[in-house]
Amino acid sequence: MYPKQEVVAMLLAGGQGSRLGVLTKKIAKPAVPFGGKYRIIDCPLSNCSNSGIEAVGVLTQYQPLELNEYIGSGQPWDLDSLGSGVQVLSPYQQPAGADWYKGTANAIYQNMNYIERYSPEYVIVLSGDHIYKMDYSKMLEYHKKKGSSCTVAVIDVPIDEASRFGILNTNSDNSIYEFEEKPKIPKSTSASMGIYVFNWDKLKQYLIEDEADEKSSNDFGKDILPHMLKNGERMYAYPFDGYWKDVGTVESLWEANMDLLSPKVKLDLNDKSFKIYSRNPTMPPHYIDDSAIIQNSLVSDGCSVYGELEFSILFPGVTIKKGAVVTASIIMPGSVIEEDANVQYAIIAENTVIGRNAVVGEKPENLNNKADWGLAVVGEGLKISAGTVIPPKAMIDKDI
Repeated sequence: MYPKQEVVAMLLAGGQGSRLGVLTKKIAKPAVPFGGKYRIIDCPLSNCSNSGIEAVGVLTQYQPLELNEYIGSGQPWDLDSLGSGVQVLSPYQQPAGADWYKGTANAIYQNMNYIERYSPEYVIVLSGDHIYKMDYSKMLEYHKKKGSSCTVAVIDVPIDEASRFGILNTNSDNSIYEFEEKPKIPKSTSASMGIYVFNWDKLKQYLIEDEADEKSSNDFGKDILPHMLKNGERMYAYPFDGYWKDVGTVESLWEANMDLLSPKVKLDLNDKSFKIYSRNPTMPPHYIDDSAIIQNSLVSDGCSVYGELEFSILFPGVTIKKGAVVTASIIMPGSVIEEDANVQYAIIAENTVIGRNAVVGEKPENLNNKADWGLAVVGEGLKISAGTVIPPKAMIDKDI
């Protein structure tokens, strides 16, 4: 017997993250390092813990090994309770023949047995690849107060970016009367955050109907929400005014990391009342040599800095050797920047070595044609030879 839960969270973490290029060649997008000591999935897992949600199903699919190991028993997020806690849910062969998750709705459909064991009144569906802090209990209370069948968290976005999102058109009381998935001409700037609260009995009904529809793409935004709206279900938008970033691209991942260095950004990692928890390696304190120059940067445990660091983030175990200069870059765990190398506006993945006098990336102001600029990205576990020049926009996936 499992203890009854009022709400069960289902965290979709199976995305390939192809737009992150070489950064997700070996790991799933939610497992990508973030913020010096975290991984992307730490945000929704910590949100669940801080919101008092005890039963969390994490749906994995693409390159799940490292993500599954990282989640483990759920102890870092206090999600290791007997009979509930966090549970990794990978696709499996079923009597009906289903195996891989066909879409976000199908992923939940294939795991209805997991949800049913807790007999919940509500299910909250989350994405594993967003950076934000949110108290889901407040959204649940809003859902109850409105008598809603489905509540969608929304955030206001610039009108020129609205066509990238699912856009909700609402009445003055935030009731939803129209949902448009990535419209060419948006009618509003209320973008879906991919966070949904459902009454479980309603969601179960629509998941079963959706699975029976051979024409369906089995997706929440494309199928489930429009179907519910068409049937006249009570649906409301839940406005969110905090920090939120969809880190689905190299540029957005870099921006989210750089935002941590800005005093103007709302995402406060030092807020003791709402912490972001993570599974951290046990390493000694970082070492800063007398010759080092560090400005406005984050340096994690186990790092050794002898060179120059400006507006950058170092993950655990990184070494910056003498004469090396790192500017506006993200250096992921265990990587080494050798003597006199220059890394600027770049992302260096885990356990990679940038050789002596190598140049990776370029400052945008140094280019005559701004269209030629972009972040340089070097994949995991690579060795970049001494003196190599890696230009802006390059995506390196092999030793050179």
